[in-house]
Order: sequence, then C-alpha cells, then structure tokens
Amino acid sequence: MRKITARVYRFDKEKDREAHFEEYTVEVNEGARVLHLLHAIHDTLDPTLSYRYCCGSGQCGSCAVRVNREPVLACMEEARDKITIEPLNLPVKKDLVVDLVPTLETIASLKPSDAQKMPKKSDIDAIKPLRDCIECLCCVSVCPAMDVIKFLGPTAMRQEMRLALDPRNIDDRITAAVQEGLFTCTSCQACWKVCPKEIEIPGKAIEKLRYFANKKGLTLPRHQEVAALVKETGRSVTRIEPTFMELMNADVIEPTGPVKATVGFFIGCMYNMRLPKTALDAIEVLRRNGIRVIIPKEQICCGSPLIRTGQLAFLDTLKKRNIDAFWNRHIDTVMTMCAGCGSTLKNDYKTPFVVMDINEVLTKYGIEPPERLPVRATYHDPCHLLRGQGIYDQPRQLIRQVVDLIDMPSICCGSGGGVKSGMPEEAAALGERRGEEIKKTGADIVISSCPFCEFHIAGHTDKPVKNITTLLLEGYKEKDRKTRTLTDPPGN
Repeated sequence: MRKITARVYRFDKEKDREAHFEEYTVEVNEGARVLHLLHAIHDTLDPTLSYRYCCGSGQCGSCAVRVNREPVLACMEEARDKITIEPLNLPVKKDLVVDLVPTLETIASLKPSDAQKMPKKSDIDAIKPLRDCIECLCCVSVCPAMDVIKFLGPTAMRQEMRLALDPRNIDDRITAAVQEGLFTCTSCQACWKVCPKEIEIPGKAIEKLRYFANKKGLTLPRHQEVAALVKETGRSVTRIEPTFMELMNADVIEPTGPVKATVGFFIGCMYNMRLPKTALDAIEVLRRNGIRVIIPKEQICCGSPLIRTGQLAFLDTLKKRNIDAFWNRHIDTVMTMCAGCGSTLKNDYKTPFVVMDINEVLTKYGIEPPERLPVRATYHDPCHLLRGQGIYDQPRQLIRQVVDLIDMPSICCGSGGGVKSGMPEEAAALGERRGEEIKKTGADIVISSCPFCEFHIAGHTDKPVKNITTLLLEGYKEKDRKTRTLTDPPGN
C-alpha cells in the first residue's frame, strides 16, 4: 500500500456557485489506477464524489477524465502522487460527470438498403481501423475547432468515414460530412493522440473523407486554387520577394569548421518563398555547428497542402520528384525546417533516406553554446512537430541555452489543415486564443519552429515571433560582439 494525494475537481450546480478543487490523501495498492483512487476517496473520505465507471477494463469509455489536463480512461491510467483530476472539457453535470448525450446524438447510424449488400474483405479491412471507438469522447474534449466554429467533431467524422466505406449504407455520408464541418479540422492530431484506442482519425477518417469529397467536386474553392498553383509552379504559395533558392549561390554549403555531418536540406514552400531570411539564419547556425548542407534545386512542394485537403491526383508525381532530388545526390539524411514538411516526409512518404527535423539535427550533433540574452520567451509547439513527429524536448533544450523559457499549453494556432486558407474566420479565432495564452505567460517574445505557425501567430500577438534558429543566431551574434569588445584595443 502507498499514500497518494490528489486534487479533484468538484462542482454541484445545486450547491456551488462555481467549481473548485478539493485535496484528498488516501491509501491504495501499488500500481492502482486512477479509478481505484477515486473509489478509495469515495468509500473512505467523501461519498458525495460523483464519477462514472462501468467495465473497469478500458472497453466502455465511461470513466474518461482529465489527469493533469490530459484526457485518459481512469481505469487504465496509473495513479500517481500529486495528480489533478478534472472532468473532460464538456458540459459538467456534477463533479467528474459530464453530459455525453448531446454529442452522442450527433453520431450517424447506418441506414441499410433493401438490397442484400454485404461488405467485401477489402471493405472490412478499410473499416477495421475505425470501428474500435468506445465513444469516450476524449477526442471531442481536445478538439480546438469545436470550441470556435460549428463542427460535429472527430468522433462524428470517424463514424461518417466508417459508414461511407460500408456498402450496406444508402446515405450520402460524404456530403453530410461536408455539411457537418469536415473542412474545419486543422489536422492538429490532438484527437488521435488522446484516443485510448489509438484511432488515427485525421489520417484514416478526415483526410479520406476530404478525398472522397474532392471526387464529388466538394473541395473548397480556395483549396482548389492551392492545388492548381502546386501543379503549375511546384509551390503552394506565390513568390513575393527573392526566394531562398535564388539567394543561395551554391547548392553545397560548407561549415566554418570541421564537418560533423552532412544533410540534404528540404526547404519547403514557406521558408523558400515567404520567409527566406529565416532559412538563411538557419544556414548560418548549421555552418557554425559543423553541418554541411546540400540543397537540391530540383525539390518542390512536399504535397502536404494537397494531402490535408484530399487532393491526391498528382501527389505521386511530387513524391517521386522530391525523393529523386535527394537520392540522386546520394543523400542519406534529409533535414526539414518546416514542421508540416517534416511530418509529411516522415509519415506520408516511403523514403530511402532518413528524415530529421532541424531541432533533431542540432541536438544530435550538439551546438556551440550561444551567449544568453536577457529575454523571457515562450514556445509554441507546432502540431506537426509535437504530435506529427513526437518532438518536444529538443526545441526546449535549444531555447533554454539562449533565454529563460516559460511554457504554455500546447494548443493549435489554427494555421494547419487548410483552415487558414479555406476557413479564415476559424483560423483567426484560434489565433486569438493562442494570443491570449501568450499574453498570460508574460513573455517578451514567442519562439516556434514552423513557418505557418510563425506567420499566423504574428498576426495575433503584439510580441515578436521568431524561429528557434533566428534566436540561436542572435545569441551567437551577441557572443561575437562581446568577444570583439574584449579583444579590440582601447580606443578602437
């Protein structure tokens, strides 16, 4: 047995004006789950505590709560000392009990045809990744789009895809999904990461629904324009100034000292066409830290804007051109700087080379310590870096070498999944939410590692927004300035 102390959310609308937390200390067996902890509190200390449970084995979904702000099944999550237990981010009925009915009522049901149609094996195989849902609504509780715009949410979209794949169903579920907010998903992947059954809703449901919507001519006009631009120019954005590729005179950039590693640089559309100065900053940081950089000029858009919006007609052409651009140069490690490009190359391509984000490259090979700057910074986790690539620690390790870091919740800024171009009002609302979180930190600057996030957040905060490599370069420039001051003769 061991003692565990937990803070538990309490709210009884018949007695309480507002919600509050109560702290409990109880004894539970070693390895006890959060559900066992709640049982112990209820049985020995406070029988008024309300929470749901049924099977106790991760199959019914009824005991879903938030532990330290993350949705989990109470029966599966290990109880640890000093945890905070809250209800899901849904309307609260009492304490940890939330109202599931309004959301569950939106989930479509199969409407069978009169004809005897049975699923083929290929249909069943396609449906399998979607049918394990236990309707716990963990995914719904973390969906950013549902907070700011009309959207039935991830579990409803999962069901729409399941029904669309079932030949027994006679409804037009694709058109229904579009009407229910299919194109409001930002592809942040939060729903997938908290799903206790690990259902990959963004990739297996939403993007496939968008593909079928595209085949029916239901793709948003702005998304069609982006696809046309990629097909015509090889880039998803237009040129507004000299591009990074144009500014680089050589396609092999040697480091200033001994070579630690050689990488091929997949630049991406935004850093090439809209934020070339940031990419140039990255090159300077890489050179200073012993990284030889090869930049194949044949590379084009990775295709992420097309995949996220279901426009796959010429995706294979993009993939082949990009793979050939690096593999023909005998490059075995490709470095990305854009979170979306990196996630796409890692998860949507089958590459003969290793793909690494620039934060992974710099932390793997180590960096020269920069000068610390008297600045407080907060870091925005790009969704395609944090959830798409699982990169959390590396950016923070780099940032803390230059400035004091104040963390904030990892919430989508609204720039991904085609939302910024296709649903600008939603993107703006999510951007404002991000701006509010930034303000709460009291930080002087905002750091990120994604061009879309940097570009979008800059429009929703009065704080400077910088890339990690720009911050590192500023630290190096300050270090060089101090060195010159110490070595310059007096009077110079």
